[in-house]
Amino acid sequence: MKTRIEKIEEFLGNLDTEIDVLNYVDAESIEDFDDIYDQIQDNGGFDIDIIYYATAMEYLAENDTSLYDSMQLAAEMGYEIENLNSELLASLLASSRSREEFNSLETEIDEFFSELED
Repeated sequence: MKTRIEKIEEFLGNLDTEIDVLNYVDAESIEDFDDIYDQIQDNGGFDIDIIYYATAMEYLAENDTSLYDSMQLAAEMGYEIENLNSELLASLLASSRSREEFNSLETEIDEFFSELED
C-alpha cells in the first residue's frame, strides 16, 4: 500500500501542466491547492524567461498581437515604459499564463486532497 506522500507525489507527477510540480514543492508539507501554488510561486516555478528578441516577438505575435495584455501586466507590476522591451513583455505574459493554467487545476487538486483524507 502506498504512503500518503507517495500518493501525493504520484498525483502531482501526473498533473496535466507544463510545470514540473515536483521540482517546486515538498510533498510532505502540502495539504491543498493553496499550499502547492504558494510553494511553486515561492520557488520561481511560474517565472518564465523568454530570451532573444526574435523568440519574444514570435511569442507576442502569437499570444498578444496588440500588446494590450502584456502592457497591462507591466503597468500592474510598476514597470516604467522606458524599461520595457519585447523580452520582458513576453516573459511577463508567459509567466501570467503559466499561473492561469495552473489555477485551472484547482478543483482537480482539491478533489484529490479531499479524497485522500477519506
